[in-house]
Amino acid sequence: MTARGLIRGLREQIANQLRDDILSGRFEAGARLSETMLADRFGVSRGPIREALVQLTNEGMLVGKPNCGVVVASAAPDSIRELIVPIRRTVETYALRQFFDSITDDDFAAWEELLEQMKKACQKKDYNATVELDVAFHRSLLVRAGQPDLLAIWQTIVARIRMHFRQAHMKMKDPMRIYAEHRAIVDVFRKGDKEAAVRMLEVNIE
Repeated sequence: MTARGLIRGLREQIANQLRDDILSGRFEAGARLSETMLADRFGVSRGPIREALVQLTNEGMLVGKPNCGVVVASAAPDSIRELIVPIRRTVETYALRQFFDSITDDDFAAWEELLEQMKKACQKKDYNATVELDVAFHRSLLVRAGQPDLLAIWQTIVARIRMHFRQAHMKMKDPMRIYAEHRAIVDVFRKGDKEAAVRMLEVNIE
């Protein structure tokens, strides 16, 4: 791999972790992200950090502030959720249809690992972790579809409604419902019924 390829790989890893930190609420709206601090955290130079911050800014996760660098962007108001959620539902079900007929044992193994982590987080009522894992599960569908443009659209949508994920999780009296809903989705995947799987996914996205 070339040096440029290595930097690109680091950028993606860093961007993925920072994205999860923002979606789960570890970084609140308005929090400043320092290149120096992040370089120390990840043990890398500031180059891939800067590229990751640019990527997240393009996604709408971060915004530039004069004399301040970048800060975590505010989430969209609840009123816009009525517009965005149906778009997210369309994007995810489209992605699912693209790869459903070629699901492999490796796919199921990856989902089972996510589900196990989700189950433990729900049992502990660790809402930061449940949000992160919920997002990770749905992101896995977009990644599996293998269409970068589709993934970019989805990430932008989720960036706008990230507070909805947290609020929905924290309102649940029994967090195990989060695990149960995603368990049911994977179980339908195993049955090989594409239309039933699409309907189950649609119900989960609200």
